[in-house]
Amino acid sequence: MDKLKMQSPNLVDALLQETYLNKIKLIYIDPPYNTGNDFIYDDDFSEDTESFMKRSNQKDESGNRLVANNESNGRFHSDWLSMMYPRLKLARNFLRNDGVIFISIDDNEVHNLRKLCDEVFGEKNFLANIVWQKRTSPDARFNLGAAHDNILVYARNLNEAKLVLRKLPLSNERHLQFKNPDNDPRGDWVSVDMTGQTGHATSSQYYSITTPSGINYSPPEGRCWALAESTFLKLVEEGRIWFGKEGDSRPRLKKFLSENEGGNSWTWWLNTEVGHNQEGTKELKSLFGTGDFFTNPKPLRLLRRILQLSTDKSDIIIDFYAGSSTTAHAVIQLNSEDNGNRKFIMVQLPEPFDNKSEAFKAGYETIADIGKERIRRAGKKIKEENQITAKNIDTGFRVFKVDTSNMRDVYYTPDELKQGNLELFKDHIKHDRRPEDLLFQVFIDWGLELSMPITKETIDGKNVFFVDANAMIACFDFGITEELVKKLAKHKPLRAVFRDDAFGSDSVKINVEQIFRLLSPGTEVKAI
Repeated sequence: MDKLKMQSPNLVDALLQETYLNKIKLIYIDPPYNTGNDFIYDDDFSEDTESFMKRSNQKDESGNRLVANNESNGRFHSDWLSMMYPRLKLARNFLRNDGVIFISIDDNEVHNLRKLCDEVFGEKNFLANIVWQKRTSPDARFNLGAAHDNILVYARNLNEAKLVLRKLPLSNERHLQFKNPDNDPRGDWVSVDMTGQTGHATSSQYYSITTPSGINYSPPEGRCWALAESTFLKLVEEGRIWFGKEGDSRPRLKKFLSENEGGNSWTWWLNTEVGHNQEGTKELKSLFGTGDFFTNPKPLRLLRRILQLSTDKSDIIIDFYAGSSTTAHAVIQLNSEDNGNRKFIMVQLPEPFDNKSEAFKAGYETIADIGKERIRRAGKKIKEENQITAKNIDTGFRVFKVDTSNMRDVYYTPDELKQGNLELFKDHIKHDRRPEDLLFQVFIDWGLELSMPITKETIDGKNVFFVDANAMIACFDFGITEELVKKLAKHKPLRAVFRDDAFGSDSVKINVEQIFRLLSPGTEVKAI
């Protein structure tokens, strides 16, 4: 599983778009709400937040706040929407044709966000505005307290994908309603009403039914039968109509548990079903043992409901505002329940905690630190609670941090270049870069998924990386020989990569492609 820290939407686009373009099934985002407080999302990864605030005249040299996004700001809504727009454009590029995005938002911007989403995703791709009961009791504001948040849902392409959100598994309460009083060999069942509305009824839906005990029933006044008479008679033959234990009750249709595909959801989500803010806070405290580290994290049941509605067992999920990583926790939890292999990508700025906060005092410097630690603790807890299936639960993840290029920064125009400067070009890779740094650069260059398995072997004294068996072989050690190249070529990898300056001699460097062309003609060879 992958976890990344986002700095700029354009930068993330460059880093991930080739790898995950049109591959994401679900994107969930819980962006900073526009409440009039500071929602600055630093898009310049080359400087820290404090420097950015001073450079943009939002803080003076003493660190005092100069500009707040309050309602008196003429661009109160525009500033927030300008922050959201590029991220939504990026999100759309990542989604599969049958992909879907869920966006949490409060009443302050829901009307504007919907217009923005209509522009980015298209009005025809709007699916729903879910109202989530986020509180157990309303606040006291205006004697009409807000107790809900909105969750906007859009499809990537509703018409082409014919996207249908999945039915929800039956709740425990609903499951208990299934019984088998007549010992039907098809198993437990429930009976449902067999009448329907008359608006589009045909004459075939008006008829009299005689029960096994000889009692006649017609549709109730103002109603019709939901089934045509021919369909009804066929179901009677199949034993799918229930007339009661004595055979004298109004007919009802039998729905079998074994044939049940789940239930439909609707746009009003009760906190009794999907949790509330206090529940999310308690879940985080339970994992960390103590401390109030994060404000109003989303409850697991909310993300679980979203995942159940929109993903299959092998889908990839992205959260661009990871926060405490509730989404990742929910992915691991659901995988443990249905034996799934969903993968997550969590994106979060390394936003620092105040040094007076409980999180900072506990040793966590940034929000990203909390998210990473939550995934570790959640994975451990889920394995402990699922001893039988623990070996099949993947709780691992990789952490990637955006950094400067692996290549040395040498800026000279041709007329400035001198003989004495040539030494600068001898070693083109920065000295502090590890082989793993170079390996994942190649992942991005070639558009490989960052979760692909990696093993490392020693061959002829050199460290060699094998990515997903033979999807790629990489060796960044110096002193590469023809003998080593031949051994690697015999693995017939799809790709092979080396450092440009790592070969033992110029002749080896020249012969590398010829060796692969002879022993593994299907291999794409690259030198960085």
